[in-house]
Amino acid sequence: MPAFEYVALDNAGRTKKGVEEGDSSRQVRGRLREQGLMPMSVNQIAEKHSALRMPVFQGKVKPLELSLATRQLATLARAGMPIEEVLGTVARQSESPKVKSTLSAVRTRVMEGLPLAHALGEFPSVFPTIYRTTIAAGEQAGRLDIVLERLADNVEAQNAMRQKIQLAMFYPAILTIVALLVTVALLTYVVPEVVQVFTGMNQQLPWLTRALIATSDALRNWGLVMIIALVGASIAAKEILKRPRALYRWHAFLLRMPLLGRLIRGLNTARFARTLNILAGSGVPLLDALNMSASVISNVPMRDAVGEAAKRVREGAGVGASLERSGYFPPMTLSLIKSGEASGTLDKMLERAAETQERELEARIAMVMGVFEPLLILAMGGVVLIIVLAILLPIFELNQLVN
Repeated sequence: MPAFEYVALDNAGRTKKGVEEGDSSRQVRGRLREQGLMPMSVNQIAEKHSALRMPVFQGKVKPLELSLATRQLATLARAGMPIEEVLGTVARQSESPKVKSTLSAVRTRVMEGLPLAHALGEFPSVFPTIYRTTIAAGEQAGRLDIVLERLADNVEAQNAMRQKIQLAMFYPAILTIVALLVTVALLTYVVPEVVQVFTGMNQQLPWLTRALIATSDALRNWGLVMIIALVGASIAAKEILKRPRALYRWHAFLLRMPLLGRLIRGLNTARFARTLNILAGSGVPLLDALNMSASVISNVPMRDAVGEAAKRVREGAGVGASLERSGYFPPMTLSLIKSGEASGTLDKMLERAAETQERELEARIAMVMGVFEPLLILAMGGVVLIIVLAILLPIFELNQLVN
């Protein structure tokens, strides 16, 4: 039965939105009127296509919402419920209008005879390619419940890692912004008022004071120009990085940086290992799993290295040995992959490699932030100290002349 999104007014004139199933929009309007609502618009939730077969539906679902919905789908599928009932139940239980409407539309397409993976494919902005491919593998193997559980674990793990990184960077980001604002305020408002005392002195000011006055004047006179230049440089850099060659060089440069490079390698390796684990464990052929897993890697050289490794695997080489040739992946991960290939437990070793990289990444981020915060506080204190010294030095010299 098709699902319809509606916008209606209640007796108090308040707007209500929701999803209702029915054979037609007329039937849905009748049900709404029976509930005391005045329907304003009723539209079928379905993927509409243009002449170019491009999807019109562009709804976005937050990672946390997708994680929760996937876990609910896995739990109900494990209980043996038919997939259309699973979709309908999760749609009704969801508090997110986007999840509710999307799953209702997917249920409609499934009841029309489409496989679940094909129905999900009509909403690519919600369900990524890897998600849909894994579902398709589970349907073909008759292990949809197991695959859904693997997907739920994967989505939850990725969401947890994303939240940990965001939380770790939140406080340093706020501290940095406050430090910059305080410094700019001191140089543009406080310093000019204080240095007016020295304008009538017939004596050369100390070099530190002259440098502070010059910096303050530059910010006051050219501050807007500097901001425009920074915005322009950011836009220009973004346009340049749209070129594949420039983006490759930039990502390669980031990998060579001492600390940031290790963080980037660890994060992308954890994503790659966890994605390859779920695809290989769901019955996706290893070559296809490698090529699809490369899409979750954000760093271009590492992504290309996985593509080259897939070519070598097609020629008969091992996954671990093929990845090792690039030099981008951590030795621990490569050792676990080689061990899994030798023992026939590649999916388990990939899961262990992902967990190891995630723990190491968390520890390294905590260490970096633990060092960065006191350094930032010291830097801020140093700036304030320089400003105070630049103001006090002329006063000290004046006192010496008076004495």
